[in-house]
Amino acid sequence: MSRAVTTASAVVLLGAASFTSAFGSEARDAKTVTADPLATWQTDGVVWSVEYARGVVYVGGAFDSVRPPGAEPGEREVARKNFAAFDAATGRLLPCAHSFTGSDEGVRALKASRDGKVLYVGGSFDRVDGGKAADAVALDTDGCALRKDFRPAMGGTVRAIDTTDSEVYLGGDFKAVDGRTRSRIASFTRSGALLPFKADIDLPVRAVVAAPEYGKVIVGGDFHHVNGEPEQALIALDPKTGSTVTSFPDWLPSRSVVKSLARDATGFYLGAEGSGTGVFDGRIAGRLSDGKMIWKDVCQGATQSVIVYDGILYSGSHAHYCAVTPGGFPDGPRRHLLAQSVRDSRILHWFPNTNEGIGEKVGPRALVMAGGILWAGGEFTKVNGKPQQGLTRFGTGGRGSAPEAAPRLAAKSQGAGKVTLTWRAAWDRDDAELTYRIYRDGALVTSIRKKSAEWDRPDMTYTDSVTPGSRHSYTITVSDGENTSPKSPAAEVTALATKRSAGEH
Repeated sequence: MSRAVTTASAVVLLGAASFTSAFGSEARDAKTVTADPLATWQTDGVVWSVEYARGVVYVGGAFDSVRPPGAEPGEREVARKNFAAFDAATGRLLPCAHSFTGSDEGVRALKASRDGKVLYVGGSFDRVDGGKAADAVALDTDGCALRKDFRPAMGGTVRAIDTTDSEVYLGGDFKAVDGRTRSRIASFTRSGALLPFKADIDLPVRAVVAAPEYGKVIVGGDFHHVNGEPEQALIALDPKTGSTVTSFPDWLPSRSVVKSLARDATGFYLGAEGSGTGVFDGRIAGRLSDGKMIWKDVCQGATQSVIVYDGILYSGSHAHYCAVTPGGFPDGPRRHLLAQSVRDSRILHWFPNTNEGIGEKVGPRALVMAGGILWAGGEFTKVNGKPQQGLTRFGTGGRGSAPEAAPRLAAKSQGAGKVTLTWRAAWDRDDAELTYRIYRDGALVTSIRKKSAEWDRPDMTYTDSVTPGSRHSYTITVSDGENTSPKSPAAEVTALATKRSAGEH
């Protein structure tokens, strides 16, 4: 296969017509999951990877136990050594449990076979349930038993896994597999036999996405050279040989690395992390067919994980500046979870948040979509300001997130029979447009709709006409259509009787 080279053009945000031809039916906006988290079990450490297969969500990381929703650290803990499984629909803890030991890093990568029958597990461990292992094993999802056939001897940490119908790709820190040279990436049969696929990558691989129907495996990581050529953090390899298929010069500066890759039917998406000035921290969308860039956002705050679902790219990061990206926000507090349209990179109004948490303190580390429910794992210890460690999830339907910061009214009469009401707009995590209802003496006077965001809460005003000299009590509520705040404290005012009278407020 001939090698292709793609470069970022001066215009990195292409027109909608070009995008539609590249992404087909996925070039549309879809409704996000809600920003109100579902009740979820917690871990006592870091979650590095989450995966879904056949109704079960598997969680891997560096932890010793899990505990129920709402439980404080140390309460009602159940032993789970770096691996746990949960019912994808209900969130219930399942008995599927294996102990991965031998390193503080634990389980770093989980990936199911495309038929969902096998779960491949990678990380930094030398024992599983007391038996010897070498950083990679597999288990049958039906029954949760460890497989005896997939036991490669990896020469270092496994950080990324992807599968095809016939191959399993492992990426990480290793330089040898089963005693044979394999520099940071290797390919196996589903039963664990090492395949001839071979590439020379100089630094760790952190993400792998297989696209065999397009004749490539896309690889991201810390590297600067692949197969003897300069290749910064991103490369597409031949899925059978490991030779370079597509290069991506100028996509990433020298101090940025690729932490995560995801794909849909026609596109691939990456999340990057940079260190220092002049780096790229955001997300890029490209075409699988020819490797051309579709868009590149302009956000600051390293991206740890990306996943695409139903026309939306969800990401875990600590983005703090996205003002140049459509729908974005000015420099300010870190926002650890984002949703973007795959069509044009536009940031959608979906702003659940976590804290930075423990470990390296970056918040979310891993995302997976399971039956329409988005699961997120990482280092956080709070979600939307409430205690929740290591794991959370967001669903569809329901009432969504309620408006934050209910408004408080101020009332003043500035003309005969005129009362002017002012308040600051509220904001909501998953609804941009809110409805404000004003009540005079308990009766609805008016209803006003207004868009707002946490960083953009405009001052609002309404002027009411009443009998000159009359006294009234005003209250206000705010609603997202499903959730309505309690009425505000009353604002009392006497309308001016004449233009020269002094009013009360």
